[in-house]
Amino acid sequence: MDVAGKVAVVTGAARGIGAAVAERLALAGASVALTDIDAVALDDTAARIAARTQGSVFAVGADVAVSPEVARVLDVVAERLGPVDLYVANAGARGDAGIGQSDAAWQRALDVNVLAHVRAARLLLPGWTERGAGYFVSTASAAGLLTQLGMAQYSVTKHAAVAFAEWLSITYGRQGVKVSCVCPMGVATELLYRADGSDRSSSLARDAVIAAGEVLAPDDVADAVMAAIDRERFLVLPHPEVLDMYRQRAADPEHWMEQMRRYQDRLLEPASPASDAGR
Repeated sequence: MDVAGKVAVVTGAARGIGAAVAERLALAGASVALTDIDAVALDDTAARIAARTQGSVFAVGADVAVSPEVARVLDVVAERLGPVDLYVANAGARGDAGIGQSDAAWQRALDVNVLAHVRAARLLLPGWTERGAGYFVSTASAAGLLTQLGMAQYSVTKHAAVAFAEWLSITYGRQGVKVSCVCPMGVATELLYRADGSDRSSSLARDAVIAAGEVLAPDDVADAVMAAIDRERFLVLPHPEVLDMYRQRAADPEHWMEQMRRYQDRLLEPASPASDAGR
């Protein structure tokens, strides 16, 4: 897809990957609506992008995990810019550490990381299939292809996000609907570095990602997303090494899980005084 002249919506756009993707789209000539639950930060980001790009950029504060809010965003965008051509489902919830003791937290992770995608697609698909064109970008995670140590809610919901993106592409690809699924490892965002300290699982999740490979800037991920949209590629891997890990997991799941257990054991080992002294 050539995004110039297209109407795009980016969720979770107040900061991080969402803000970076929104800016790249605007620079490429798209009209962009940014949405996020943090309306104050969102307004600042939209104003910054609009000033830099001189493009049609505006903010719509909303919680896209709620069906009426998704519908409201799409209605506002249609009224101001026209029908949506490209939807970037980027809003994400970190979830609780460990297995998660709260059903409400599990539901929130499902609502934000999975059902927000379903609810948006349900509203967009009739118009896209009628026009024979539309593009859905799902920000999932390498956790959705592999796993996330220390965080069941995040791992499970990101697997579901990948599964939904696959289903969407297979089911509607012949009707002109394109899908890209973005699966980075570590990205320097608040989502990565936030550790609540309630138990070791919280810091384990952060440490596992940081130790696994390079922590990219949001701009690096945005560049990968733009390249994927241009080539209409489904799987977007800003960390190329994830593909090898994914292949190893598929080829020998038992061996791969044992390797992950050993990796977890190493991360949970107490640091020795000698190693502390060298830091």
